[in-house]
Amino acid sequence: MAIIANLTIDQGTTISIVVPVKNTDGSVKDLTGYTANSQFRKSYYSTTFTAFTATHDDAGGNITLALTATQSGGVKAGRYVYDVEILTGSTVARVQEGIITVNPEVTKV
Repeated sequence: MAIIANLTIDQGTTISIVVPVKNTDGSVKDLTGYTANSQFRKSYYSTTFTAFTATHDDAGGNITLALTATQSGGVKAGRYVYDVEILTGSTVARVQEGIITVNPEVTKV
């Protein structure tokens, strides 16, 4: 079962969010051999989405979700749904999900 965590990001800023992944017993999950993916969209049924760049540190069990300032600046302010999934072979597991609130940017550079 995925952890539910709501996130807030600021439009037009560089984003880096760390998602810790644990085994069912609470120990750190070794992500060696896994691929991580994460997207957010306006609703579960939207066909358009923004993909985070998702990297992980293998034995450390952390996934880092990243957006450049240009990428986050291209997202309209508002509420979105997201999830983070890990994949190994043909097995996919959702490790985190929730709502992302994008705050509008005032300063435009």
